[in-house]
Amino acid sequence: MTVEYGALATGDADRCAQLEAQLFPGDDPWPAVAFIRELESAHNHYVAARVDGEVVGYAGVSRLGRKPPYEYEIHTIGVDERCQGQGIGRALLDRLLEIADGGTVFLEVRTDNAAAIGLYESAGFAKIGLRKRYYRVSGADAYTMKREAS
Repeated sequence: MTVEYGALATGDADRCAQLEAQLFPGDDPWPAVAFIRELESAHNHYVAARVDGEVVGYAGVSRLGRKPPYEYEIHTIGVDERCQGQGIGRALLDRLLEIADGGTVFLEVRTDNAAAIGLYESAGFAKIGLRKRYYRVSGADAYTMKREAS
């Protein structure tokens, strides 16, 4: 399987919404319009993983603040269940961290998502807080994680 990485486009919004529904069914998955709004914002950067032209993964980060040194917040990373465990999530995360260019990066992750927590910890993130009932629909808790500026 050859995976190609590049910018996520507004034309990918429907596919991303399909993946959201697959990956986050009990946690208010983003509809296509949410992806379009994210992509239209100048301070957001989204990347896609494609296999044979089909989006199989996506990830987004937002730059916070108006003046350097900037901080960043990862909004989402999702990989099609059929393609998980093949390094696509890691590659997407690496691309987001390149965009952050050594700045401090924050994210939230479900406390029961051991695979994602392991990925983030292996990339230098540490748990810094707990957000009770962060996911509104399911009521699941989330860890806030932080990767210090390098």
